[in-house]
Amino acid sequence: MGFPNKTDIRWAREPLIYRVIYGDTDKAGVVYYANYLRFFEMGRTEWMRKELGIPYKGLEDEGILFPVVETYIRYKAPALYDDMIEIHTGLGEVKKVSICFYYEIKRDERVLVSGFTKHGATDLKGKLTKIPERIFNRLSISH
Repeated sequence: MGFPNKTDIRWAREPLIYRVIYGDTDKAGVVYYANYLRFFEMGRTEWMRKELGIPYKGLEDEGILFPVVETYIRYKAPALYDDMIEIHTGLGEVKKVSICFYYEIKRDERVLVSGFTKHGATDLKGKLTKIPERIFNRLSISH
């Protein structure tokens, strides 16, 4: 699965702005590679809250979870301690049992990292399930 055409992604109206803290970095002051997955989660959480109007807690309350089942990250340049980065998040493909989010992490308009996360819909016991119709319709409309 590659990065689709950017026009096929519903990007958040505004990126999430985040200052890199010391705890995000390794000894060299470079963001530790796995922390980009945390940044993706931060962006995704805010996308759901602001663009869809449903925080993750609301989905959990409705008995639906979206665990990550696949991820891809392309590192182009490092983010550094104290950098102000922009986490751009967008919804891509929506299927009956899965959704895909795309990300670009930028500093001063330069793309540092791009990637995606694919999520399967499960019930609270972890069993794969269809996305509830009300939520599926909202995700589909957001395209």
